[in-house]
Amino acid sequence: MDHLWSPWRLAYITGGASTGGCVFCAALSDASAADLIVHRGAACFVILNLFPYNNGHLMVIPNRHIATLASATADELREMMMLTRDAEVALTEAYAPHGMNMGINLGKPAGAGVLDHVHMHVVPRWNGDTNFMTVVGQTRVLPEELPVTAGKLRPIFERLAARR
Repeated sequence: MDHLWSPWRLAYITGGASTGGCVFCAALSDASAADLIVHRGAACFVILNLFPYNNGHLMVIPNRHIATLASATADELREMMMLTRDAEVALTEAYAPHGMNMGINLGKPAGAGVLDHVHMHVVPRWNGDTNFMTVVGQTRVLPEELPVTAGKLRPIFERLAARR
């Protein structure tokens, strides 16, 4: 039998990753989370998912702690969609995925992991990225560490932001 070690996931599995507050609000001020943030805009930011579905799994998040799109300002909505577009462009350039999932989960029944701070998931997908490890072994294998992914994406986001 083969063993795949992922000790960094223990905090997530046991609930120890929770700080008691909003993880997204904390990420804006916590120096240790800065490594995950790939772009900061005026109203929103883009961060790597700490527990990604695939390499390059990004989230576009308003800086302001709001639970729904209905609570967002026009500027927040505009920048959220522009950064989602930039995420698509950056991921396509850096990883050439075959497709992408993009979506917002509002509320626990919809699958939201963070209930009170709305965020858009941008997940690159490749043909065959769901294999026996995921389906049978309930294990996801990620071939690249998060700091490497961030290093690839940051310059692309900077270039895209400079074009505006």
